Amino acid sequence: MEKTINIIGSGIAGLNAAITLSEVGFHTNLISLQPSERAQSVLAEGGINASLNTMGEDDSPLFHFNDTMKGGCFIASSEAVKNLTDNAPKIIEKYVSYGVPFNMENGHIIERNFGGQKKKRTAFARSSTGKILMTALIDEVRKYEALGLVNRMPHHELKDLLIENGILYGCLIKDTYKDELIYLNGPVILATGGMNGFFPEETTGTTQNDGNAQAIAFSKGVEFANLEFLQYHPTTIRITGKRMLITEAARGEGGRLYVIKDGKPWYFMEEKYPELKNLMPRDVVSREEYFVSTSPACEHNIYLDMTVIPKATWKNKLSDLREEIKSYLKKDPAKEPIKIEPGIHFFMGGINTDNLHRSSVKNLYAAGECACIYHGANRLGGNSLLGASYGGIKAAESAIKYFEELEIPNELKNNKILADSKMSTVVKLKDILYNGLTIVRNEDGLNDALNKAIDLLNNCDNEIDKLRIYLGIAMIKSALSRKESRGAHYRSDYPESLDEYKLQSIAKYDDGKINISFRMAGEPYD
Repeated sequence: MEKTINIIGSGIAGLNAAITLSEVGFHTNLISLQPSERAQSVLAEGGINASLNTMGEDDSPLFHFNDTMKGGCFIASSEAVKNLTDNAPKIIEKYVSYGVPFNMENGHIIERNFGGQKKKRTAFARSSTGKILMTALIDEVRKYEALGLVNRMPHHELKDLLIENGILYGCLIKDTYKDELIYLNGPVILATGGMNGFFPEETTGTTQNDGNAQAIAFSKGVEFANLEFLQYHPTTIRITGKRMLITEAARGEGGRLYVIKDGKPWYFMEEKYPELKNLMPRDVVSREEYFVSTSPACEHNIYLDMTVIPKATWKNKLSDLREEIKSYLKKDPAKEPIKIEPGIHFFMGGINTDNLHRSSVKNLYAAGECACIYHGANRLGGNSLLGASYGGIKAAESAIKYFEELEIPNELKNNKILADSKMSTVVKLKDILYNGLTIVRNEDGLNDALNKAIDLLNNCDNEIDKLRIYLGIAMIKSALSRKESRGAHYRSDYPESLDEYKLQSIAKYDDGKINISFRMAGEPYD
């Protein structure tokens, strides 16, 4: 009998999982609402971290480990992060073997500076790294598809996870073209990306990543962690329906942030943080932007000055970024500064996994941005593509190791099928969360958001929207429960970091109630 694993999501994490399973003869259903060519991973720009030490700076996986733990404010699993950073060079080697054309010089991969890191360790392919990685992975997966090991199922939507007594037996998906429901037996790897759909128009990511898979999982009792940590990227611009990311690589190659103070440019990051300057971790930069833009001594607008970047760098490393800005803003960033502002970019929180990418429900695994394991309180730039790559591999390895034949019990096939979300409710929930989970938070604002979310829940008659609201409430409650400031979670009423909260928050849904607790990251789910 075929050994089959169901993967929900076909981005960097999902494709790496599919390849890993195929290499040992497992069959895969690769399920996604959009084809891989339109996955969130395609949008990643700046690069992927690995301590290759090609830049003569004596870098090592240990330095990468230390920077990642420090950037995440020491609440990520040290064992998981060590495995991630130790394996990063092997990930790059694998991508090179797939034909990924990283920027090279004298036969070596060039690495650039990225935020929160003192060494150049971000490998890149111009400013379209995600798109190029995805192209290589898609080609690799097609080889296994031709062998009959991968069953690609684009235009299919997860409608339910079939869980009973803490055990997952399979999933229910819908063919959105034929409007047909399909039950699939077997373990599931969730690789559905971040919850961008909770913040339409305020996120750099695609809202096709609607967060419904996470809401379904949460409603089934799957534990989530660190939901209070939303990463605001410090350099975004508003475009129709979303925010466009100005990659951190722009600052890595010399771009400078400033605000007008006393009629002159004030390069506030360079004055306040003379060592890393504009490349402090993203939570720090976004918070400083908030403070200076709301200061009476400064004008409101923040600017990114990229005119100092050399012509050769624009041509060889940032040509894609320049064309995007010229297309959307009708301005040439090589010739004039552009206005930017922080925008929601990444979700450090998600499905809690142990170091093996197992969730609290047996036979359910998670990888990529929908999982919480590597980034702690703040993700370093360049660690996203790495975490998704390694996480997909690790989740697949665990699914192989713990595989068992499963058949869906008949009673689980009688569940009520969830209808689609109502856009009006999606927008109302977005407004509540965006106004409550701001860059700088406090008790009053969070309680106001909680009360509004509960009121929205009580007046909601759509089942999937109720599940989304419950997950939104868990985000707010997690922020209320963490009475300190750490990483991307900054509370003006509790501005200090406290040792008692040097733990990850755990949110769990149980029969209409949401419980928040704290514990060490990476503890095994056996």
